[in-house]
Amino acid sequence: MQGVIDFLVQVLQQTSILIGLIALIGFIAQKKPVGATIAGTIKTTLGVIIMGAGANVVVGSVTPLGDLTQAGFNLQGALPVNEVFVALAQQKLGNQISLVFAISFLLSILIARFTPLKYVFLSGHHIIFMSTLTVGLLGLTVFKDSPVMLIIVASVISAISYVISPWLSAPFMEKVIGSKDFVMGHFGNPSYVLAGWLGQYVGDPKDSSEKIKFPEWIGFMKEPLVAMAFVMWIIYMIASVAAVIATGTENVGTIFGNANSWIINSLLQGLTFAAGIGIILLGVRMILADIVPAFRGFAEKIVPNAVPALDCPVVFPYAQNAVLIGYLGSIVGGVLVLIAQVASNGALGAVIIPSMIIHFFLGATSGVFGNATGGWKGALMGGFISGFIFTLLAGTAYPALGQLGFSNSTFGDTGFGVVGNYLALVNSFFQ
Repeated sequence: MQGVIDFLVQVLQQTSILIGLIALIGFIAQKKPVGATIAGTIKTTLGVIIMGAGANVVVGSVTPLGDLTQAGFNLQGALPVNEVFVALAQQKLGNQISLVFAISFLLSILIARFTPLKYVFLSGHHIIFMSTLTVGLLGLTVFKDSPVMLIIVASVISAISYVISPWLSAPFMEKVIGSKDFVMGHFGNPSYVLAGWLGQYVGDPKDSSEKIKFPEWIGFMKEPLVAMAFVMWIIYMIASVAAVIATGTENVGTIFGNANSWIINSLLQGLTFAAGIGIILLGVRMILADIVPAFRGFAEKIVPNAVPALDCPVVFPYAQNAVLIGYLGSIVGGVLVLIAQVASNGALGAVIIPSMIIHFFLGATSGVFGNATGGWKGALMGGFISGFIFTLLAGTAYPALGQLGFSNSTFGDTGFGVVGNYLALVNSFFQ
């Protein structure tokens, strides 16, 4: 039995395989020709892998930026990196997390099958993140002596979150993509929903970020990928100069990990960031070309009228300028909260060091949602609110997460901040 569970967990952890299997079931259910079924399944799986590869390129390009910011401005605090927290938690609670991971996903399918919430959450990495968060916090005090109840309750909470989160995103996702073909399967959804809701009050969707008129002398900014490369280069230059002044050229070279000049490294990282976005966009196009029609077959046979909930980069092609605007707005919002956290002397929780990875994915996606309802002003406000809220929630949740013994590491996405703070409050009654 344990071997079967372990195998199931391994499958679910690989988002590319999971979505590929969903596509395969869909094509078979529609009785597609063998050749079309094989081709569609492989293209869908490749699309997810390509999108993930692009995300890894982006992560690699922004990682030194966080280190430069710490060095240049002498920041000390917790860095929100989901993967680090999960890796540490697996060492202590690996068996429980694996069981909750598998059980919660299956429960979410049952909820989608027998309730009006017809959403199937397909972002495998976020399933493992939520499983880790619920097991970690509930196992700390509430169910520390009851492993069975821990697995049951954590599975139920996680499963409900897999359908509620996409449900919240659905009305605004329709405005972004112009259809009901898929929704958002990412636990930044509180930020995205808030960005979409606020956008209508700060701007007009007719003033879309994609219609921004650039002066002729900077006409190159009309190309979204070129604009991203240029802006990221400028940001890297500013951070590098601050780090050089504060710690010296040699330390900055260590941060970049090579012997190149920090000026060259800044340019390369800006270009690499844009290249990563380009790879993501290619992967998204491949996924959407096959997964939506294939999912209809899956829905007809297993979960009637089901809607796939996909990872956040799937919205990037719909408003590429908003991606950049939201990212920059998120950084500003996060920095303002950081200043407040430092000044509060612990009243706002831990000081959260800007994670450029979280700022990018949450801020960029919030920018796209805000743009759909409020144009470029909505994109800017959406990104700003996203950075502000996720930084605030990560700070207030950190004390409870720190009790697990994972110092200087915490979750970043807004949904994890909401659940983390709620479970932290529950824990306080059992201490």
